[in-house]
Formats: sequence, C-alpha cells, structure tokens
Amino acid sequence: MVARTRIKICGLTRSQDMDAAVNAGADAVGLVFYPSSPRCVDLAVAAALADRVPPFVTRVGLFVNAEPALVRRTLETVPLELLQFHGDEDEAYCSQFGKPYIRAARVRPGVDLLEFARVFSSARAVLLDTYAEGYGGSGKTFDWSLIPDRLPLPLILSGGLYSGNVAEAVRALSPWAVDVSSGVEAGPDKKGIKDAAKIEVFVAAVRAADGVGEA
Repeated sequence: MVARTRIKICGLTRSQDMDAAVNAGADAVGLVFYPSSPRCVDLAVAAALADRVPPFVTRVGLFVNAEPALVRRTLETVPLELLQFHGDEDEAYCSQFGKPYIRAARVRPGVDLLEFARVFSSARAVLLDTYAEGYGGSGKTFDWSLIPDRLPLPLILSGGLYSGNVAEAVRALSPWAVDVSSGVEAGPDKKGIKDAAKIEVFVAAVRAADGVGEA
C-alpha cells in the first residue's frame, strides 16, 4: 500500500481560492495572522473563509511571535484545528493554547534539526522552510540534503515547492506532508491570490508521486 502525502495550501485570502484548494483535495488550508505578511487576513475575513471549509479538512492558523492575547482572540473568532508557529516561539509558548501545533524551522547549514525537533517534542510535526532574513516564506527551495534521515517528528516540507519539483521532493524525502503558498499563486506580484489551475496541477503531481511503484 502506497502512503499518501498530505497537502496543505497556505496563505489563502479569498473565498474562491479556499474553494479551489478544498475541491482539489487539499488536506489542510492555512490562514496567515502575521501582520507583516501580504497574505495576512483580518479576523472577520478569516472567520468567513474558515466557515467555508467542510469536515475532514484541517484549518491551520499561522503566527509569528504573536502576543498570546492575539492568538487567543483569534481562536475565539476563527475555528482553527491546528496552530503553526514561524517565529522565535519556545516550546512553552507554543503549547499554552490548548491546541495541537506544528513548529517551523528555517533551514540553513549549521541548524541542528534533530535538536530542534527534540526541543519541540510536544509539536505534532516540524515544518522545514528555507532560511530567509526576517520571517515568512522565501518562495525558494533549500538544500534537502540538510534534512536528517530520521527526524523524531513527522516532516512537513515547505520552501519553494511548486508542481515542477514537488514530485521529486515526495519521491526523495517521503515527507508526511507538503506545504505550498507562492508556488500556486497567480504570479510573483500577486501574493495571496491563488490560481485554481496551479493548485490542481500541484495536487496531481503529489498524487502521481505517491503512486510511483504501484502495479
């Protein structure tokens, strides 16, 4: 039996894009609550988008060094099943909200990912993204050879993924999940505006990679 790679579409800002992600078969959808991000959504928009999501699709909220009160206020307004932290949050911070969480690591040479996963042992998974100055995704890939063979937490791969390289990533690394944002957007100057056709092709590429070796 071939394992199925989970897919998260992140940085959704419009109802039609949320629908496109769900209809294409995304397992999770991401809403950004980092004010410095062009993909950030306010609470009213986020709540409306989250309400469009059917059962068995996980709604994820992304935060970067947010005041705990902001996270709690968001949870009171937006029905999120999973939190995602991308800043300098420590384990005590991440685990205080009574929700499962994933912790992002910005990968570059010298970062000890085994130690990172050990420190955040209460996380449901570790998300590996490309190191960039500041916070947020860079839209670029990192050197996948920097990933240890046996991480003690499920691996979510991010960073510069798109339909042209995600199958290679799935075959090479067998991640639990892949996370895409800019790789399914309408263009480099359209951050937060997704392209339904790109989402469909991305999902199809992952599914094709999952099927390699089937009879």
